[in-house]
Amino acid sequence: LPGFYYDSEKNRYFRLLPGHNNYNPLTKESIQYKAMECKRLRLLEEEEKQKKKTTRAGLNSSMLLQKRQLGLLSSTSYCRLVHELKVNCMQRRKIEIHSPDSSVGGTNNFKIIVADVACERIFTVNDVEHGGCKYGIINLSGLGKESLAVEMYDNLYFTNRKVNSVCWASLTHPDSHLCLMGIAETPGCASLLPASLFSSTNPGDRPGMLCSFKISTAWSCAWCLNPQADNCFSTGLTRRVLVTNVVTGHRQTFGTSSDVLAQQFATQTPMLYNGCRSGEIFSIDVRQRSRKGQSWKAIRLFHDSAVTSIRLLQAEHYLMAADMAGKIKLWDLRTAKCVKQYKGHHNEYAVLPVHVNEEEGLLTAVGQDCYTRIWSLQDAHLLRTIPSPYPSSKDAIPSVVFSSRLGGSRGVPGLLMAVKQDLYHFSYN
Repeated sequence: LPGFYYDSEKNRYFRLLPGHNNYNPLTKESIQYKAMECKRLRLLEEEEKQKKKTTRAGLNSSMLLQKRQLGLLSSTSYCRLVHELKVNCMQRRKIEIHSPDSSVGGTNNFKIIVADVACERIFTVNDVEHGGCKYGIINLSGLGKESLAVEMYDNLYFTNRKVNSVCWASLTHPDSHLCLMGIAETPGCASLLPASLFSSTNPGDRPGMLCSFKISTAWSCAWCLNPQADNCFSTGLTRRVLVTNVVTGHRQTFGTSSDVLAQQFATQTPMLYNGCRSGEIFSIDVRQRSRKGQSWKAIRLFHDSAVTSIRLLQAEHYLMAADMAGKIKLWDLRTAKCVKQYKGHHNEYAVLPVHVNEEEGLLTAVGQDCYTRIWSLQDAHLLRTIPSPYPSSKDAIPSVVFSSRLGGSRGVPGLLMAVKQDLYHFSYN
C-alpha cells in the first residue's frame, strides 16, 4: 500500500511518516537501519559458525593441487586461487593492545591505520574525546604468537590537530618519517615527523619535528620515491597542488579547478597522479615549473563523482580509482580507458581508501555501510564481504590493512581491522 509499511513480524501495516516523530518513530530510515542491522547480525552469526563458502563453483584446495600437478594451472594462477581460498577462510580474532603509556588504552576510537612498506608497523590516528587527534605506532611483531598482542607507542606532543591524510615517508631510510595533513584551527597544517618520535626511549632524546608549515585545508598527501624528485612530498589542497622539497624548502604550486582528494607518486617516473572532487584524475610531471591553466596536465581521466582514492599498480600501466558514487574502476593509462569495474562497493559522500595487493591478486575496500569487501584483482569477482563487529554508523567505519606478511618478511598473512577502540586480526587458516 502506498504510504504504508508492512511488518512481517506483527503481520500488519503501519503508516510511514515523512520524518522522525516522537510519538511514532517509524520512518523509512529506521526501517532501513533495522533491516541492515538484522543482515549484519546474521552474517556475524554465520561467520562464528564458520560457514565459509567459496564464491567460485567447484573451487577447493584438492582440485587446485590436482590441476597444478597436471600442468593445467600456471604457478601465478595457482598462487592467486590459493589466496582466494584462504581469504574465504579467514577467522576474526581480537588483538590485545599493550602500551607503556597507560593513557593510550581504551577510550579513543581508531580513525586511520596506515602500514609501512614492510608491514612491520602501523601508524594510527585516534579521535580524542575532547576533540583533535592522537597519533601512535603499533609494532606488529607480536602477531605471530598464539596470544595476539601488539605494542602501541603514543606520541604525547601532538594531540590537538585534526588529521585528514597520512603517508609514510622515506627520508633517511625506508619509512623513516610520517607526513601528516590536516586542520590545526584555521588555516590547516602540514607536518613531517620522524617515526622515532614514537619509540619507547627517553623523551628527552627524541628528535624534533623536521618540517611544519601552515596551509589551507589539506585533503591528501603523498611521498615521492623517484630519485628525480628526491625528498619531495605532495599536498592536495583546495584548488591547488603543493609539491615541497624537504631538504631545500623549494615549493611548486599547481593550480587546479577542484579540491584534490587523492594523490600518489609513480616510482618509475617523476609523475604525480591526482584525484579531484570534480571527478577528474590527472597527472603532473613534477620536473616542470609551475604553470597556470591546464596545459601541464599529462593524463586526464574522468569519473562521474568525486574521486576519493587512487592506486597505481606495480608496472604503472594501470590505475585503480574509487569515487563517491561507490564505483571502483581500473584504468589503462596507455589508452585512457576503463578496463574493469569492481561492483558492490558502497559510498555516498565519504573519503574512503582502496587497498591493492597485487602480489596476492586482491583488492580490498571498506564501504560507508561498514562492510569490508575483497575482490579478485584479475576478474573483478567479489570474493568476500566481512561485516563490522559494531553497528554501522559514521564514526564506526573500519580502517583496514591487508598483507601476506603482517609483522615483516616472516610475519603472518591476514587482514587487520581497526574499528571503534578495538583492533581485530583476520588470519589465514
